[in-house]
Amino acid sequence: MSAAYDPQNTFAKILKQKLPCCKVYEDAFSLAFMDIMPLVDGHVLVISKTPTRNILDCPAEALTGMILTIQRIARATMHAFQADGITIQQFNETAGGQEIFHLHFHVLPRKTGRQIRKRPVTVVETSILQVQAAAIRNAMSSL
Repeated sequence: MSAAYDPQNTFAKILKQKLPCCKVYEDAFSLAFMDIMPLVDGHVLVISKTPTRNILDCPAEALTGMILTIQRIARATMHAFQADGITIQQFNETAGGQEIFHLHFHVLPRKTGRQIRKRPVTVVETSILQVQAAAIRNAMSSL
């Protein structure tokens, strides 16, 4: 059995605008923003606007809305970064690799032959993330 949802987690604070983020996209179900410690260039996090710990307790409507956002972000990042493929990661509970207990997905544009960076990854300058976010937003508007 998983623990209760913590409304003070990092992503809840981002949703409440108590912490900043480099926003890519937002709708009724989700917020997409650049990961500040990206595993690849163009690494986007898509988080649920519904206060839910992970996929195991997420209401179906919220999850459906999120997956449509994830697909849209995946298409745009693939286009913006001229990627050969996309990796989508989602972790549940500590044993499953989850570190922030708020439902979120990682969208990673991938190029053939390039490895994902190993953790720990350094924090990337906001100006670089803003350029990448703009490229993804531009791709979204053209797709």
